Amino acid sequence: QVPLVESGGGWLQAGGSLRLSCAASGRTFRRNTMGWFRQAPGKEREFVAGIRWMTGNTYYSDSVKGRFTISRDDAKNTVYLQMNSLKPEDTAVYYCAARPAEYGISYYQNEYDYWGQGTQVTVSS
Repeated sequence: QVPLVESGGGWLQAGGSLRLSCAASGRTFRRNTMGWFRQAPGKEREFVAGIRWMTGNTYYSDSVKGRFTISRDDAKNTVYLQMNSLKPEDTAVYYCAARPAEYGISYYQNEYDYWGQGTQVTVSS
């Protein structure tokens, strides 16, 4: 059973907006630190944004700062990534990930224990 399920990806033109969702399935991640990563064709998976659920602290990569917003909904056990002013270079498969609550937000994918299956975002120019 996949513990994290992403949704909300799609195709759109540059300048548009999308909201990705990451829902916990079969497990409660209410207290975990959550991250969004992305992987474009031929590139390494990179950190996009993170949220420490217990404190609400957030952190963003420089490439998305000011355009993307990560948030959480405790009642739905869901983390969101609101993406505005999308650019063609934002095209990638987006993944959410979780690590234990005692740890802070990390840029490194190998420090996250659980992953979703990914959702494709394609931005055309």
